[in-house]
Amino acid sequence: MKIVGVDTIDVRFPTSRGLHGSDAMNPDPDYSAAYAILRTDDDLTGHGFTFTIGRGNEVVVAAIEALAPLVVGLDAEEAFADPSLVWRRLTGDSQLRWIGPEKGAIHLATAALVNAVWDLHAKHAGKPLWKLLVDLTPEQLVDCVPLRYLDDALTRDEALDLLRAHEPTKAAREAELLANGYPAYTTSVGWLGYPDEQVRELARAAHADGWTHFKMKVGLDTPGDARRAALLREEIGADARLMMDANQVWSVPEAIEAMRVLAEFDPWWIEEPTSPDDVLGHAAIARAVAPIRVATGEHVQNRVVFKQLLQADAIGFCQIDACRLGGVNEVLAVLLLAAKFGVPVCPHAGGVGLCELVQHLSAFDYVAVSADLTDRVIEYVDHLHEHFVSPVVVQDGRYRLPLEPGYCAEMHADSLEEHRFPWR
Repeated sequence: MKIVGVDTIDVRFPTSRGLHGSDAMNPDPDYSAAYAILRTDDDLTGHGFTFTIGRGNEVVVAAIEALAPLVVGLDAEEAFADPSLVWRRLTGDSQLRWIGPEKGAIHLATAALVNAVWDLHAKHAGKPLWKLLVDLTPEQLVDCVPLRYLDDALTRDEALDLLRAHEPTKAAREAELLANGYPAYTTSVGWLGYPDEQVRELARAAHADGWTHFKMKVGLDTPGDARRAALLREEIGADARLMMDANQVWSVPEAIEAMRVLAEFDPWWIEEPTSPDDVLGHAAIARAVAPIRVATGEHVQNRVVFKQLLQADAIGFCQIDACRLGGVNEVLAVLLLAAKFGVPVCPHAGGVGLCELVQHLSAFDYVAVSADLTDRVIEYVDHLHEHFVSPVVVQDGRYRLPLEPGYCAEMHADSLEEHRFPWR
C-alpha cells in the first residue's frame, strides 16, 4: 500500500459569533483546522489536522502542501514497520528544516501529517490509536520517540526502564479505563466573553451533572476575574476544583500580583500565566504563587522547551497539545519526560477535534507510561464534536475510551465541504 496523494482543506467554524473559546488574549476565535487527507492506492485514508483559531489557517495549509512531497510515494507498510520514519523525513529535510526548525507553522503542518500517518496505521491495524500504542513493546515504543536533544534529561535506557516497569500490569489498567473512563474537566462554563449570568447557569448545570473540575478564563482585569471566580465558587462549592487560565496575557510580575489576589478562591492551577517561551519566568511564577501550581503546554512549541520547563521545576502540570507538538512521536517524548520528572500530564483539548485526539494520548500514558491517575484530568469543551465520524464520548465527567480503529481524526465529508474556507 502506497501513499499516492495528500489533499488539504482549510476548515473554519464561526465560533466567534457566540464568543465560544474567548479569552484574554484571543477574544474572538473562529475554531479552525488545517486538514490533511492521505490517499493510498488502497481503500484506506489517513486523516490528520492541526488546530488554529482562524486567520493564518491558510498559512498552515500551505505548509502542509510544502511537506506533502516527503510522504507521497511512501510505502505505507514500511512506515508502519518504522513509525519514526515519517517524523524523520518531515523534520529532517535539509532545506525545509531551516524555516522551523521544529516550531511555528511548519511544525504545525508536521503534526497534521504525522497524525494522519498514525491514523492510517491504526486503521490498517484495526485498532484505536491508544490500543495500537499500548500493544507495542517498550523497545518498539522507544524506537518511535525523537530523543535528539533530550539525553541530558532522558536517555534511551531511562525511557526503556520507565516503560518496562509498568509492562507487566498494563492489562489491569487498560481494563480499568475501559470500565470507568478517564477523568475530565470542563472549560465550557468559563469563557471570558460570556456574561456573568451565562457563566452562573452553565456552572450550575455542569455541577448538577456531576462535574467536579472547572476552568475559568482570567486576565482582562483582576477585579472582574475575582467577581467571576466568586460566582463560580458559589455554584460549584468549596470542594470542587477550580482552575484559572490567563492565556499568556500577563508579564511575570503581573502574574504574581494577580494570583496573590485570586488565591482567595483556591485555584488548583494557573494556566499559561505568561509567554510560553519564558521558561525562567514560569519558574519564578511557580515559586511565588505556590501552593497554586503552574500549568503550561498548549503553546509550547516542541519537546526541548518542555524539557527545560521540567528541568527548571517551572510547571506543576504538563499540558501536551496533540497538534502543537509535531504529532504522536513528539508527544511520546514529552509523556516520557513528564513521567521521569514526576509531573502529571493534563492535556489541552477543546478547539476542533483536540478532545478526539488527546483521549488516545492520555489513555496510553496511564496504561503504559505513568500508571497513575493522581491529579490527571483531560480538558473537555462541548463544541463541534458532531462533525467527526467518531466523536468523543464523555459521561459523568469521564472520557469513555474510543474503540473504533484510527485516531478519531476523520471529519464527515459534508462538514468538510460546508465549512471549507472561504465560506460561501
